[in-house]
Amino acid sequence: MVRKTYAYDYEEYEEGKGPSTMVADILADPEFSSLTELIIGSWGSAYEDGCQPIIDAIIENAGRFSHIEKLFIGDMDFEECEVSWIMQGDYSKLWAALPNLKELTIKGSTDLRLGEICHENLEALTIICGGLPVENIEEIGRARLPKLKKLLLYIGSDNYGFDGNADTIRKFLEDADFPELKYLGIADSEIQDELTEAVLASKFMSQIHTLDLSCGTLSDKGGKLLWEKLPQYDNIKNLDVHYHFMTEEMVKKLEALPISVDASDRNKPGSYRGETYMYAMLTE
Repeated sequence: MVRKTYAYDYEEYEEGKGPSTMVADILADPEFSSLTELIIGSWGSAYEDGCQPIIDAIIENAGRFSHIEKLFIGDMDFEECEVSWIMQGDYSKLWAALPNLKELTIKGSTDLRLGEICHENLEALTIICGGLPVENIEEIGRARLPKLKKLLLYIGSDNYGFDGNADTIRKFLEDADFPELKYLGIADSEIQDELTEAVLASKFMSQIHTLDLSCGTLSDKGGKLLWEKLPQYDNIKNLDVHYHFMTEEMVKKLEALPISVDASDRNKPGSYRGETYMYAMLTE
């Protein structure tokens, strides 16, 4: 797997580079034809200009991108652009344009549209954001992805785009049809305990080998559910709950399960004027 990241810094942006020039620069790179993994970082003005020109140019040059198996659009840190500020785009036509794509990662959910998702070969879909709108969750719930093996969704906060609740995720898991799914990640939520309960009640529990409930506000309430329910599923081999708010005692209980458990990065709730506060890892 040969990969390369393309991004513009501030000086390049000031010189006229931006989303409208990104794909031309990628195609002009003599190394591009040897790549199988393409990572697109900052396009110089991600907080003002969306990546639609990038998406459109990839679609227009679909034949020249046919060798790309992994695509990541929006790989930038907070110093380049806060995740909730990243202006995304419409991926509706990308699915048909890149039939050989196996993995797609999108960072940012502002102005994100996935459209009618239909792809015969996609094996992994990851959306990293501070808040995933219900509209996008429903689009994924209607998706036709017969070979999807990994799904990782950052649910985020209602302050940054998530406008649903636990029932939203419960219905999504009921509606979704991913027969080959082996890795399910419902992560980075400020209602992680409630989402844990929804996931544990879903049909996917009997088919996945990896459960990812990391980066959220998982407390002993959710930890207890995991400790009680996971032994019922011999197929579960890995549990990722890193970045959490569980006590040491609960962590030890989970780590004693006969599976691989990542319960690193334990946090303690904050308090202010008698109220307790817990925050997901990635919001702003």
